[in-house]
Amino acid sequence: MTEAQYISELRLKIESYSPILEESWSLIKSIITFKSLEKGEILLRNGQIAKNVYFVCKGALRAYVTDYDGNMYTKNIFMENDFAGSTVSYLLTKPSQFALEALEDTLLISLNYKKYRQLIESNIDLKNFYIAYLEKNWILDKEPREVSLVMEDATDRYLKLLEKHPSIDERIQKLHIASHLGITPTQLSRIRKNIKKKD
Repeated sequence: MTEAQYISELRLKIESYSPILEESWSLIKSIITFKSLEKGEILLRNGQIAKNVYFVCKGALRAYVTDYDGNMYTKNIFMENDFAGSTVSYLLTKPSQFALEALEDTLLISLNYKKYRQLIESNIDLKNFYIAYLEKNWILDKEPREVSLVMEDATDRYLKLLEKHPSIDERIQKLHIASHLGITPTQLSRIRKNIKKKD
């Protein structure tokens, strides 16, 4: 795909939340830059203040937390058409509590948060998109996700992850998927075997 096609994908993603005017879209386009990462490259370090919002054009990122003993926990996995970044960090200009790492060679659209925020505050349609995005991702999706960690078993959580990212098994290492689900790689292997038996 070309850069123009990725920019069109971004517009489709934004308008899946709320329609925006042509004029507002031109303003968004004016602050777009592209960023390439190689597999294993760190996009945002733990303790760094996030300054950009990212849209994944191709590739994959993981957000991970490292505990005091050096153990890593995958908080989230972002793939094509996902927005990625440390929302709390750029909202509060505080250091991020997690790191972002490329799990594959990755191409991103980068939006400077400060400029993006100015556009949101001065354009009602962009403000409507932003509110709809926050409501969906931070309230409507977050609450069921938190409940599922307590109430659903790992198999159900894994099936939901496959529904969201059908190619994740072929692309992302087992240990990262397992960590994201809150289980061990051995447990994940067992779950996969049981699902195959049922098929």
